[in-house]
Amino acid sequence: MKIMSIQSSVAYGHAGNSSAVFPLQRLGHEVWPVYTVHFSNHTGYGEWRGPVFEPDTVRDVITGIEERGVLPECDAVLSGYMGADTIGEVILDAAARVKAANPKAIYCADPVMGDVGRGFFVRPGIPEFMRDQVVPAADVITPNQFELEFLTGRTIASVKDVLDAAQDIRARGPETVLVTSVQTDETPADSVQLAVVNGEGAWIVTTPLLPMYVVGAGDATTAIFLAHLLTESAPEALAATADSVFGIMETTHASGAREIQIVGSQEQIAHPSGRFEVTRLA
Repeated sequence: MKIMSIQSSVAYGHAGNSSAVFPLQRLGHEVWPVYTVHFSNHTGYGEWRGPVFEPDTVRDVITGIEERGVLPECDAVLSGYMGADTIGEVILDAAARVKAANPKAIYCADPVMGDVGRGFFVRPGIPEFMRDQVVPAADVITPNQFELEFLTGRTIASVKDVLDAAQDIRARGPETVLVTSVQTDETPADSVQLAVVNGEGAWIVTTPLLPMYVVGAGDATTAIFLAHLLTESAPEALAATADSVFGIMETTHASGAREIQIVGSQEQIAHPSGRFEVTRLA
């Protein structure tokens, strides 16, 4: 499979495409990375260097790929953090161009906006752009619980709330919704859950919650899920994603490193062991 991934990039560490590309490749997919920024490191350090690319620059790169005549070969477009709605418009245009060339291609969007405890960390207007423009255009969307609440205007306190919100999203366009960082009143202590909902049903998986916070894990999660979803069923993709992402987090926690250990976890990415049981909900 061939995937155009339009995201940020960092030279040191893992975030955006620097977190997503290697797992996609390790799982056997060809990746066409398109960069929206190229920073020395992710912004969580408080200091960084490097350029933010103008929307026209990003568009030119995509046009250059198109001029090679290969868009009909593209199976998916992947996007994550959007620094401005002008970049978002370029990404949506790229997804539309790919799908025009290959009607079987899908657009997978991680609507990065914020998280529980941190609130929104994107520019004003981006949450509304995600809700009003990205959601209707996407075939697969991967919000965390905080983002799902915003996108649907619902408060989520139970598994049923997660399912209802996901179905709300599906009614607006996406076929598949992966909800990450799920913690409801029903989530076991010291655990976190992932749930997936599509036209065939709904499933949930529970993994241990490690006492850590890292940048780039969400980017890797979406990439790994998309990589599996392109060739497997939604519950199979969910099981593999849960196993691989927990493997990444486990390796990172054991190392004491600030950056997620993508390369050090490559065997868990390429060969998930199936240690977490997926439960069908509907």
